Amino acid sequence: MDRLLLLLPLLGLASGSIPFAQKGFWDFSMDDAQAIPPEEEEASGIFPTSGAEAEDVYPFYPGLCPFGCHCQLRVVQCSDLGLKEVPKEISADTSLLDLQNNQITELRKDDFKGLHQLYALVLVNNKISKIHPKAFSPLHKLQKLYISKNNLVEIPPNLPSSLVELRIHDNRIKKVSKDVFNGLKSMNCIEMGGNPLENSGFEPGAFDGLKLNYLRISEAKLTGVPKDLPETLHELHLDHNKIQAIELEDLIRYSKLYRYRMGPCSPIWAVRKHDYSKAQLPIILLICRPPYRLGLGHNNIRMIENGSLSFLPILRELHLDHNKLSRVPSGLPDLRFLQVVYLHSNNITKIGVNDFCPVGFGVKRASYHGISLFGNPVPYWEVQPATFRCATDRLAIQFGNYKK
Repeated sequence: MDRLLLLLPLLGLASGSIPFAQKGFWDFSMDDAQAIPPEEEEASGIFPTSGAEAEDVYPFYPGLCPFGCHCQLRVVQCSDLGLKEVPKEISADTSLLDLQNNQITELRKDDFKGLHQLYALVLVNNKISKIHPKAFSPLHKLQKLYISKNNLVEIPPNLPSSLVELRIHDNRIKKVSKDVFNGLKSMNCIEMGGNPLENSGFEPGAFDGLKLNYLRISEAKLTGVPKDLPETLHELHLDHNKIQAIELEDLIRYSKLYRYRMGPCSPIWAVRKHDYSKAQLPIILLICRPPYRLGLGHNNIRMIENGSLSFLPILRELHLDHNKLSRVPSGLPDLRFLQVVYLHSNNITKIGVNDFCPVGFGVKRASYHGISLFGNPVPYWEVQPATFRCATDRLAIQFGNYKK
């Protein structure tokens, strides 16, 4: 019972200041607050919490439950059972189906037949290499599809038009075809890192029509910022690639880039009732502040063309750590809302007095509360104290000994 209840708050996107690295179920199960439909913004994201259905939203489970699985509150948990195929006898009113950590190799045409109420489908860590073109056809209300850590070589065709979030990282995908995302007007978040994707693997127009807020293509084989990504992006993660330079044309289309994430949100558990015999559940409320972030850490970036960062005027977090920069990127003083800059583990040898802060008072709207510069061959004793005049305090600046 306890384990089933833990599966229910399946919302909110967990991504910290470092590139995404899935170590377990909860690393990917938290999604972007903007991906939640308006009527579910203050709840668990699986069941409605207001309106006519609020009083009887958690009925008893009707009885159908695959052998060996645990079923309660419209959640069917069949994880870690060594299953080689999707089980039968799944109740038609199931909202969450958990099939992670099994041995499933194929999704067939009728595997999800009748599951018209399914909201979230978890297929992480199986051996899926083949998906029937109509496997997802019955899933008219599916919003979250987690199919990471499998053997897929392409993104499944004919994804449900209701899909909001797709987690398909750590597969074997080398190509994103032009029409694979057609009709996905509700798609908000795509996590496709950990695939052997090169820049040439994105067909022109592959992301046409998408209005994504969040996209992560970390731990791939990119040598530059991909072209033709959605202009609506609020958050872009390209960490752990082989990107060598950032040019003007790379960021001009992402001038709206910002991040609204779970990181600084405070979860509040509002318990309606403790009478679980009536299947009442605690509800998670979130109070969030919107930080903004661009992740380019762990690449081979040597040069950032002058003026490139000017297309990100409301950026708050810039991650350029573990690259090969020889100087602080130009344009940082013009980013009035920038608060965090990761520049550690580069080849920076000199820091100018105006590299971070604008000249004059009242220009910068937010003070720095994090500048990391350790792991650079810069003589720190030569850095003038006025260099960090727009930081909150000296503890916001992270220097350190450089080791060759």
